[in-house]
Order: sequence, then C-alpha cells, then structure tokens
Amino acid sequence: MYTIRAGKIEDLPRVLELIKELALYEKAPEQVTNTLEMMEKDGFGEHPVFGLFVCEKNENQEIIGIAIYYYRYSTWKGKRMYLEDIVVTESERGNGAGKLLFDRIMQQALEANCTGMMWQVLDWNKPAINFYKKYDASLEAGWLNAHLQDYEIKKLLQ
Repeated sequence: MYTIRAGKIEDLPRVLELIKELALYEKAPEQVTNTLEMMEKDGFGEHPVFGLFVCEKNENQEIIGIAIYYYRYSTWKGKRMYLEDIVVTESERGNGAGKLLFDRIMQQALEANCTGMMWQVLDWNKPAINFYKKYDASLEAGWLNAHLQDYEIKKLLQ
C-alpha cells in the first residue's frame, strides 16, 4: 500500500504542505516561517542539517507522509537521533503509514550508530501519545522546552 524512501529535493513542495498541515492540526499555522529555499539549502545544500523520509501511496506515488530527523549530541549518551516531525496527512492516518515511517527512522538511528532517539509530542495530542505508547516509548514529564528566536538573540547580543 505504501513505500518509504529517502526524500529528494523535488519532494520539498509537498513536504512543506505537510508541515503546514501539521501546524494547522497543532493550532499554530502562523508559526511556520520555513520556506522552500531554506529547506533546499538546509536539507540538500553543501552542509545538510536534516534528513528526510517520505511515504508514498503505491497506487499513485502521492507523498502522504514524511519523517524529518537530524542528529544531536548528548553529553550523557553520545550521538542521538532527533525525530523533528513525523506527519501523515489526515485522510491516511490509521492505515499504517506512520508505523512504516517510524520503523524507518528507528532503522536509520541504528544504521547511523546512534545510542537512541528522541522526539517531542504535545501533551494534548492523544492519538500521537497512544501511537508512541505502542512502542513502549518513555514519555517524560518535568522537562520544559526553551527557545529564542533569531530576532530575540540579535536584540540580546546588541
């Protein structure tokens, strides 16, 4: 029914559509400021900073899901994979595409000699939480996300 493959630069328009679909689902569509140009440079330029798998529907090769990842370094654990986002378009959820993408991400973590992988899930996203529980994933409480936007960093460093 589905095929998982490495993403290509020509997939990026559809990838960005799925990212925007996720942002809408997470009630934050205005937060997406990424562009095709940024994704081309950051994923397929001289120094790629993310990897990408896509899930295609076999009957028409339409991309219905994506998994975007990168590597990070833990001072306690060493090299880790970070699953930035896994997205399956709403009409295809529950048909196994998410499992195929997640399995491929786990395989990539092992192929890259990672000591494990990590990701975030919103505490209200019960379907995602239930999906990850099927894998016996540890869902940690007590950690707060922290971030600064580029314009904030510039202001602070002036």
